[in-house]
Amino acid sequence: MALRQKLGWSEGDLMRSDAKPCSRLMRQTAAIFTVGGAIGFWVLCRLHYGPRITVPRSLRWAGCGAVSVSTSTAMLVRLFSPECEPQNIAAYDHIKTPQASLP
Repeated sequence: MALRQKLGWSEGDLMRSDAKPCSRLMRQTAAIFTVGGAIGFWVLCRLHYGPRITVPRSLRWAGCGAVSVSTSTAMLVRLFSPECEPQNIAAYDHIKTPQASLP
């Protein structure tokens, strides 16, 4: 899904083995920008409504900001980060599946 190859920004090389995998990079970026989006949209709500602000309204704006900013930044990381190129996901993004243990 990375656009780097389609735009010609990628040489197709594998990243270093000690780099963060794409899934962790997206999760951490989304978590950081959730807080920033909530604070940013809360400020916009305060500026927009002024003294007519109510708690449910400000929480709704903060929630919408958190969701929209975190998903959009996670999508941008997925599209433009070298860690999220297909060859790096195949090599380093291992989904841990539960192993059946014998008694």
